[in-house]
Amino acid sequence: MRILVIEDERKVASFIKRGLEEERYIVETAADGEQGLALAMDNPFDAIVLDVMLPKMDGYEVLKALRDEGNATPVLMLTARGSTEDRVQGLDLGADDYLTKPFHFEELAARLRSILRRSTTEKTTRLQCGDLTLDLVTHFAYRDEKEIELTTKEYALLEYLMRNKERILSRSMIMQHVWKHNFDPESNIIDVYIKRLRQKIEKPDQPQMVQSVRGVGYRMREIADNTPRGDDDE
Repeated sequence: MRILVIEDERKVASFIKRGLEEERYIVETAADGEQGLALAMDNPFDAIVLDVMLPKMDGYEVLKALRDEGNATPVLMLTARGSTEDRVQGLDLGADDYLTKPFHFEELAARLRSILRRSTTEKTTRLQCGDLTLDLVTHFAYRDEKEIELTTKEYALLEYLMRNKERILSRSMIMQHVWKHNFDPESNIIDVYIKRLRQKIEKPDQPQMVQSVRGVGYRMREIADNTPRGDDDE
């Protein structure tokens, strides 16, 4: 999942970014309200951590602008001001939760997981595709109840594929979501990571779950026992 952290205090932003990346999130940061709003409007994020006291535009202005434009990305607001009035203002503008500084990272992570669960239709902490399970809380993958160790990028790639199972995902879509970059036709980074992921989650005696769609991209399929071997669709 991709998280945007809009926070002007460098140490706080670095602390949050480092902690969330250890939790296997993909994190992008912005140091002022204008930059944060532009990033939030131009890129798909699964959640936003938004400080109230920001230069150029404060957090309330950013939040109002997002909601006025129909952007429903879940927002966790941070503030050093813990008054009831401040919390009410943020919640009335469309914030999903509120956390007062100083805070423990564990609480921030838990509140973030909570609003992410509320924002999804399945309301679950696990993704399932056949006998492959991805735990969204611990960030572990399992197949046949055996734990699979994943790097941060492998986890992000697998989560994106599993959330969109049976859907063809172009290389451009995968690059933008997992790597936050525009797709470079000369790059083979997606293919490299798909190969690494297959080596970890696939079974040698069964059809591949992560299938290639020639000239387009990849998709994850829920494999039935009678599915013929082979991964290229075209």
